[in-house]
Amino acid sequence: MKNYTITVNGTVYDVTVEEGGAGSAPVRAAAPKAAPKAAPAAAAPAAPAAGAGSIEVKASVPGKVFKVEAAAGQAVKAGDAIVILEAMKMEIPVVAPQDGTVASINVSVGDAIENGDVLATMN
Repeated sequence: MKNYTITVNGTVYDVTVEEGGAGSAPVRAAAPKAAPKAAPAAAAPAAPAAGAGSIEVKASVPGKVFKVEAAAGQAVKAGDAIVILEAMKMEIPVVAPQDGTVASINVSVGDAIENGDVLATMN
């Protein structure tokens, strides 16, 4: 038998695989155990300023900020690109959810972001 520790979506599993002959090998998985805590990010984005807008524009995928299309104070229409993300070698626009004015841009080109991170705020 061989023992392996496998992490799936942040959950750690201890797996035992029985070595067998020509047939398939049965697999036994133990109950998940707590994953080790990740080290805090070195440069966590700062919280938006008190004057930030009430509408949050969030990332839909993890990736890197490829380009910032809008600036604070700029009027945008629903569907206008605010930030362009690079994920899996694709450029993915993050668009304004509605008409308004960009209150703050919370990221810079090259920043690594996660799904759900607030990239900008609008009024």
